[in-house]
Amino acid sequence: MSTRFLVLYWFDRSETAEDPRLGIAVPKQLGGAVVRNRVRRRLRAALRELLAEGRLPAGTYLLGAGPELATMPWPQLLALVHDTCAEARR
Repeated sequence: MSTRFLVLYWFDRSETAEDPRLGIAVPKQLGGAVVRNRVRRRLRAALRELLAEGRLPAGTYLLGAGPELATMPWPQLLALVHDTCAEARR
């Protein structure tokens, strides 16, 4: 699943009852280390929130970030991650 802001690869692991696994790829073209780390922290926090609410089923998630994620408002980022994850599972 790919949007202008986020690329998501999702691999089903429903046969195991383990928690979701997460990988985040943030390219150097996004900016310096501070910007890239900010994007990683924000994506981890969004996925952690979705997991706590039970909206993130078991699976392996690989997220690739676009430059707009560093400054995107939190509610918009959370909705984008949720919608992208939901679309990938279809």
